[in-house]
Amino acid sequence: MSKRGISTQELIIEPGRTERQYWQDLWRYRELFYFLAWRDIVVRYKQTVIGIAWALIRPFLTMVVFSVVFGNLAKLDSQGAPYPILVFSALLPWQFFANSLTECSNSLITNANLLSKVYFPRLIVPTSAVVVSFVDFLISGMILLGLMAWYDFVPSWRIITLPLFILIAFAAAMGAGLWLASLNVQYRDFRYIVPFIVQLGLYISPVGFSSNIVPEKWRLIYSLNPMVGVIDGFRWAILQQSVDLYLPGFILSLGLVFF
Repeated sequence: MSKRGISTQELIIEPGRTERQYWQDLWRYRELFYFLAWRDIVVRYKQTVIGIAWALIRPFLTMVVFSVVFGNLAKLDSQGAPYPILVFSALLPWQFFANSLTECSNSLITNANLLSKVYFPRLIVPTSAVVVSFVDFLISGMILLGLMAWYDFVPSWRIITLPLFILIAFAAAMGAGLWLASLNVQYRDFRYIVPFIVQLGLYISPVGFSSNIVPEKWRLIYSLNPMVGVIDGFRWAILQQSVDLYLPGFILSLGLVFF
């Protein structure tokens, strides 16, 4: 029988070389990574009437609700920026983090059959889940551009630092997602706990309001929520000079992300 197309490459794991080989395997299996990411994108919006437009509708409606509640009713300070832009500059990283956390935590269980049949670096599965959420992040960014055009809002020069804060948000999503994915494999209760964590995090993170309303003596403790530093970083990069970055809290959040 012909063995054409069947790989005969042997995987040899030697002491002291495992980590290096693992990163080599990640690159070797990059096509599988692309396939899993594309599959997840297709499955997410399959059999929906408006498809990928949901990536625009959901954050837009959330922005409207937060702008009405915190901006029009509560009359919270927007630091000189239109309140919808203040909200959406925080909603972008938060929804990326929340979606990544949810998808990543379930990724190993969802792909259990695939994982049990063939060898490939297991990190590919949760990473592809985070990348799918990053695609939604990029699509949702169109709303922010539209809001800036509507309000004739010009971002400050600090917008060039935005890729750095996107990288930090990606690291936060990957770190928390991998941790919860491993816990979810061992304790299936976490599939019910994660949605609660995401819902609670939305209200304790400065999404609908500026973190400047938190009293100074509590700012450092408040920054124990790693998304506080990420969201403040996004606002510092996008909004104009009236927004200050609370440096001690940002450093604390950064340490928690990369810890």
